[in-house]
Amino acid sequence: MSLEFNQIQLLVLDFDGVITDNFVYVNEEGIESVKCNRSDGIGISRLRNIGIRVIIVSTEKNKVVSVRAKKLNIESIQGVDNKNEVVLKLSKELDIPLSKIAFLGNDINDIPAFEIVGFPIAVADCYLEVEPYINYKTKSKGGEGAVREVCDLIYFAKTNS
Repeated sequence: MSLEFNQIQLLVLDFDGVITDNFVYVNEEGIESVKCNRSDGIGISRLRNIGIRVIIVSTEKNKVVSVRAKKLNIESIQGVDNKNEVVLKLSKELDIPLSKIAFLGNDINDIPAFEIVGFPIAVADCYLEVEPYINYKTKSKGGEGAVREVCDLIYFAKTNS
């Protein structure tokens, strides 16, 4: 199946394992930190400049998600148990059909969202259980440029069509 990336109007991102490499660093005071790829920011900025919304939807409750989202100048919705419900709500609120929404994830808790969007995408190092539910798998791993890769696919499809 060939995906028409120029049809995407909203890109929804999981956080852990997508924006990050799925590792967490904990210091002796219990403060958690994660590693993100700076190039993702340029990709997200390009999409924003052509009118594509990018939103993080994460199960994670740690403040690191909102801090990174603020740095990227995008919205984040955290502590989400049912990602498909949030995606449905975003579709209605933003008046974007599910068929024009891409969801980039990596793990089994992303499957309900994969099942309802038009563009279910997973990172290269996703868990095997998600593969039957996706239409595209990135060449890059989570936290290692997968977000930028998807942003570039959308950007170039939109600007070259």
